[in-house]
Parts: sequence; C-alpha cells; structure tokens
Amino acid sequence: MIVLKDHIKAALHHKLPGLGSHYKLLPANRTLKAAPEDKSRIKYSSVLLLLFEEEKRLNVLLIKRPRHMKHHAGQIALPGGRIEEGETAVETALRETWEEIGVKKEAIEILGELSEFYVEVSRFQIKPIVGWLHEIPSCRLCNEEVEKIIHFPIELFKPPFQHLELATSTGDIDVPCVIFKNEVIWGATAMILSEFSDVLETITHKKEL
Repeated sequence: MIVLKDHIKAALHHKLPGLGSHYKLLPANRTLKAAPEDKSRIKYSSVLLLLFEEEKRLNVLLIKRPRHMKHHAGQIALPGGRIEEGETAVETALRETWEEIGVKKEAIEILGELSEFYVEVSRFQIKPIVGWLHEIPSCRLCNEEVEKIIHFPIELFKPPFQHLELATSTGDIDVPCVIFKNEVIWGATAMILSEFSDVLETITHKKEL
C-alpha cells in the first residue's frame, strides 16, 4: 500500500518516535549520545531520506559507500555529509545529494525531518531530512563517494531483524540489520529507516481505525 506524500508530511510534524526507534537497530556496545569529553569534537551533518514511488511501492534511495572512504567505508548509507558554515541541515542534505548522485534540489520536495542522533564511532551528529521525488530518480554517481545506488522498498524494513557479526574499525560487533539484495543495512542508516518505518506505522494505524 502506498502511503500518500501529504500523510507522511503531516506525520513528520507531530511527535516523532526518536530514540525508541533508534535503539531497535543500535549495534551492541554503542551509544547515541556524545560523552562530555567528545562534545567539542562533534561533527554536525545531515542526510537525505529520499522517497519515490516505483511499481506501486514506496521506495527509499540508498547508496553504497566505496571501500576507500575514511568513514563508513563499504556501508549502505543515505546521501549526505558535514554541514558547512552558513548552511542549514536541509541545504546540506540537498547539496550533498546533488554532488553524490546528481539529483537536483529543484526536483525534491522537502517533507520534514526525523530525530537527530550521535554516531559514536565517527563523531557525527546526524540530522535526517525527508524528501520526495515525483518520479523514479535518474542518477549520476560521483564514483569517489558512491559505488552504487539501491531502490529499497521501505515495506521490507520490519522485524524480526537479522543479526550478524561484522568486522568494523573498532573490532567485530554484533549488529541488528536488514539484508536486501545481498547488502547489509545496519548502523546509522538502519536506525534512520527504523524511525521512518515507525512513522509510517502510525499513519497506517490511523487509516485502519
């Protein structure tokens, strides 16, 4: 079932699930808040959860980071990056989306925001922005930052979640995840999708009442 764009926009302007959704997909022994000694080193960033309809399903555009990248190498991610001086979180998300996958900001309707959270391993404070495309995206990839794109039907993001032991920069850890087309969706991306999926659940529940 396709959830209408206007329903998503309205839901994003009400109270969000926040940490309750994030903790469902939080890897073992990780935290979502910066320690006092790390607060001066936080890197503020934003990402774009880009939605579109394809084959009567609501999809999210995901990217895979190349293995040579400094942070989150080889991982499934959302377009985004560090907020530059003078930028808003929305402006950063739109700029990074254009730079990384070639989707123009004029084609994207901003619907709202999800809850921000801290990624301990990279010291990024992430603000997820939700955008809407009125057509299936035609992308031009920046090969330095994006290995490939994935059209992910959000209806597939649901429990029970799988668990894998993955090798990371801080050692092997147990991670809750979703596997799609042999790619592992985990970490920050999974936590963002978890909250968005819970937002959609509230919309669906209201429709059924």
